[in-house]
Amino acid sequence: MLRQQLQKPETFLYLFAAAVPISFAAWQAMINNFSIEQAGFTGIEIGILQSLREVPGFLAFAVVFLLLLMREQTIAFISLLALGIGTALTGMLPSVLGLYFTTVLMSVGFHYAETIMQSLSLQLIGVDRLPQVLGKVLAVGSFIGLVVFALLYLLVELLALDYLWVYLMFGLCTIALAAVMFFGCPRFRGEAEQHKTMVVRKRYWLFYLLTFLSGARRQIFVVFAGFLMVEKFGFTVGEMSLLFLVNGVLTIYLAPRIGRLVGYWGEKRTLTLEYAGLVCIFSAYAFAESAWFASILYILDHLFFAMAIALKSYLKKIADPADMAATAGVSFSINHIAAVVLPFVLGLVWIASPSLVFLTGAMIAFASLVLSQLVPGAPEKGMETVFSHG
Repeated sequence: MLRQQLQKPETFLYLFAAAVPISFAAWQAMINNFSIEQAGFTGIEIGILQSLREVPGFLAFAVVFLLLLMREQTIAFISLLALGIGTALTGMLPSVLGLYFTTVLMSVGFHYAETIMQSLSLQLIGVDRLPQVLGKVLAVGSFIGLVVFALLYLLVELLALDYLWVYLMFGLCTIALAAVMFFGCPRFRGEAEQHKTMVVRKRYWLFYLLTFLSGARRQIFVVFAGFLMVEKFGFTVGEMSLLFLVNGVLTIYLAPRIGRLVGYWGEKRTLTLEYAGLVCIFSAYAFAESAWFASILYILDHLFFAMAIALKSYLKKIADPADMAATAGVSFSINHIAAVVLPFVLGLVWIASPSLVFLTGAMIAFASLVLSQLVPGAPEKGMETVFSHG
């Protein structure tokens, strides 16, 4: 029975979605405490480490050059190995340079794994079923994240296990799952042989622009929404963990349903709902004065981002089958342009006016809302925008 399941591309994607957060969620949850307690980090070293972590995402376009040497499933295996090894070694190298090295190794694995997972999803799953499968993939990742957080609480808080062993355990779990995927699953074939060079097509301009704006909004949420909860409303680590828990549970339940909504409503209507909702949420963040109200916004913010499934579905419908790998890499790099610049710039704005940071997010969401109206009701190759003539 298990062998039959491993023959299905959906099973491969679900395993992929599980393997990534096993290491990344563990690394992310412990890195601040570990770096301060074990490596004596200050704000300067943490800032450098987080900047280094984003560089591989910005360079994700280079994944197409690896296709000259190996198949995408092989790149997926190597990426998961890098993610697992980088995580496993983190506890063994408690120094500034050691953490910089393991962070870059982990981040290369994480970002390339995410890029390849998007590419393979677009290649292996038919256009009619893609939103539903992507919703389930998102739910699997959220469920595994919850399991990791629960295990971390047990191992670190209750059993007081040393960081070295915890990082090692989760890193090895990712490596083991990667081995199951590599040796247990067949070599799946997509719709077309993938291009081995950079592909930037003029007719994908709307997808590129929406992807860039999505990355900018995401950075504002990731960097500043949580910071607001702690700085303004005094949330403790436990209270923030509870927010993550609620987000995870709701994503597990709602992500597959959001996938079905995309299939039923279509990309344009779903993107319109997402961006209109985000305009309201970011605007409300700017003037939030209640911890409960801010918590509701934080949860809604997280759920609306799950609707990004619609953007991937849009790409699937308009792109040439041979462009999927190259376009996934390029879009990941575009998505991370803002990650390199925005936190620093808006950090300076935050000092003067936290509200202005979130109003900037609202303006970016409004720009996305306007651009989403250029998505055709029935996008396809030759009909990428409402200006296309077919």
